[in-house]
Amino acid sequence: MALTGAGISVESGIPDFRSAGGLWSKYDPMEFAYIESFRANPAKVWKMLVELDEILLRADPNPAHRAMAELEVRGILKALITQNVDSLHQRAGSTKVVEFHGNNRTLRCDSCGQRFPREAISLQSLPPRCPCRGPLRPDLVFFGEAIPGDAYRQAMAAAEKCDFLLVVGTSASVAPASLIPRVAKRNGAFILEINPVASELSHHLTDYHIAEAAGIALPGIVAALEKTDHS
Repeated sequence: MALTGAGISVESGIPDFRSAGGLWSKYDPMEFAYIESFRANPAKVWKMLVELDEILLRADPNPAHRAMAELEVRGILKALITQNVDSLHQRAGSTKVVEFHGNNRTLRCDSCGQRFPREAISLQSLPPRCPCRGPLRPDLVFFGEAIPGDAYRQAMAAAEKCDFLLVVGTSASVAPASLIPRVAKRNGAFILEINPVASELSHHLTDYHIAEAAGIALPGIVAALEKTDHS
């Protein structure tokens, strides 16, 4: 199985929220990223969400996403848990994706729960509203909200039975995503980490660390497998 984070999408032009060019350098997460902030002033939070929406709409899958899809086609990758909300794994061809933090493809009414395709909703007037007049919000997890139950259960079940965990572009330091590599390790999984810099995992759980960008390392792994196929 694989666990991916913001680092795999940086090469698609989506900055890590916490990086120098990320959203948290412009918007205080205490004011814009908590569900309480949204409910107190949805129009204010939507100013940040519009910017996020534009970034995600411009992004395309990169070689790392496509390599992940190839690993699934080869029957190697049985589950892909992503903390990203950009849908780039699916657009690259991955089908066994668990979206741990939701996605930006749909908007959900914060009052009645009805869902709408993102492209069906205009953002000319903020906040966009449901026919019931409740404010719409992206179908992603704000700080202060629980991980969707199905996603949590699927992620933990995969971690319990995997024999090899590929951790890509994430420090996996924030709970509950941080539990996934720990559960896998406790059940005997080998952990391969792909991250240009060392993380908390590197010193405690990782069995092997490739200090490269995902867009270099993952296509390299696929190329090595192809050589094995033809040897």
